[in-house]
Amino acid sequence: MLSSVAASILILCDRLGVLGLCLRDILAEIKPADSDRITRLNAINQFSDYLRSVQSLRGAVVKPFGSFVSNLYTKWGDLDVSVQLDNGLGNSASKTLKRSLLRDIMKALRRYGVARYIHFIPNARVPLLIYEGNHHNISFDVSIDNYLGIMKSKILLWISQMDERFRDVVLLTKEWAKAQNINDPKSGTLNSYSLCLMVIFHFQTCEPPILPPLGEIYGGNISDDVTGWSSISERHIGDVCAANIERFRSRNLRRRNQSSLAQLLVSFFDKFSEVETVASEYAICTHTGRWERIDSNLGWARTSRSMLIEDPFERPENAARTVGPSELRVVSNAFTDAYNKLSSSSVLANRNSLISCLTRSRVSSQLGVRPQVHYTTGTAAIDPAAVLGRFENVMRLDRRSHASTSAVTVSRRANETTYLL
Repeated sequence: MLSSVAASILILCDRLGVLGLCLRDILAEIKPADSDRITRLNAINQFSDYLRSVQSLRGAVVKPFGSFVSNLYTKWGDLDVSVQLDNGLGNSASKTLKRSLLRDIMKALRRYGVARYIHFIPNARVPLLIYEGNHHNISFDVSIDNYLGIMKSKILLWISQMDERFRDVVLLTKEWAKAQNINDPKSGTLNSYSLCLMVIFHFQTCEPPILPPLGEIYGGNISDDVTGWSSISERHIGDVCAANIERFRSRNLRRRNQSSLAQLLVSFFDKFSEVETVASEYAICTHTGRWERIDSNLGWARTSRSMLIEDPFERPENAARTVGPSELRVVSNAFTDAYNKLSSSSVLANRNSLISCLTRSRVSSQLGVRPQVHYTTGTAAIDPAAVLGRFENVMRLDRRSHASTSAVTVSRRANETTYLL
């Protein structure tokens, strides 16, 4: 006869199975089909055709990057494109020239009448032109000579090819974050790149890890190494990354993490459920694959920030620099709310509740679920010292052997399950 703890674990596994089926349905709805990819390629070709009429951009080449290149886009995802200048020098254009060229592109789009919602952002860190195409209904983010963005995208593609669960969790996280209104840097919440880095960090800090520290994939700083960009630079970075990825795979053949997609998503929400308190002292660092104390890095300590997610390709820049104090609380509450719901026996047993918790109405309605209003619940007052104490304990557990860590995790989850049931 099964003990009460063992029975609780079996019940939890069964209900996580329901979650797993829901995640499969959600992914089937949000993943792009071959036709979506072809539509994007046609839109890029059409944009290239428009540029041929711009005298100042003769010889320029349009290159996609971002989530489309890294294969981390949904069927509704935007298109990031970089207009690469043929100046023969291998150096990026000045910011002043980039602004001027983007104005020329904006004039061409208006002349042809092929775009709507045109928005020029000249003073952004990377000058940007945003528009939506009339023909393909795809939103474009256009920049000039964005070598760094192109290389980041390629490395993220190589990372996504290391384990298929990574792409799935990124897509699910993006959909959930949009449903909870925490994926909008313009309003002070997380950008999609930050969410992607948080998933990478989660996969690095699982036991056993699914991904290595990114410093083990490429030890240099991409932002420095793409200066004076050339095809030789790109090939060199690609060769180094490929060799290091293969080394990690060979080293971990017998120690593969067997967590299901449902387990990875629930533990992802758990890991960041108290990020508001932890963020005051720790940075999310995918370069080392560890939580790092902010005061250990002068570049971080001198920066005004509410949340610090280091950009592993542009260290020590903060990928989450747009997040403000009040927005961080909203983000943290969203993670806590998601973890609490996915730890609830009643929610785990109900397909409609699960899908409503994780998706926007456009997705849930396609999956046969009546649209619901999404909101983030408030959380009770917490003791920061207690949270940091628990956080420090989790860090210590992560350093134990796989066997002892698994035993502690199963025991803790079993106790939680017994309580929930």
